[in-house]
Amino acid sequence: MAKGYCYKDYVTANAIAFAKYNARFVVRGGQHEAIGGPPGARRHVVLEFDSYAIAKACHESPEYQAAAKIRDEASTAELIIIEGYDG
Repeated sequence: MAKGYCYKDYVTANAIAFAKYNARFVVRGGQHEAIGGPPGARRHVVLEFDSYAIAKACHESPEYQAAAKIRDEASTAELIIIEGYDG
């Protein structure tokens, strides 16, 4: 049975995994506009991790998977893990 989660519940839950894996918010919401292509998401969040492998480990962790269940009930999301630019 649905528990009636909201996005703030997801934010609270994901903080556990993000702290464990030293995630740093680069972008969290804010004004944006689609200049080309489809309009995309209404909200954007960009996290930085120390490495691609750590980002994947965070996503696959039990802590984040518990948060993801809340996220999936509270909203829709598209997640992408991208290797960072080191230039």
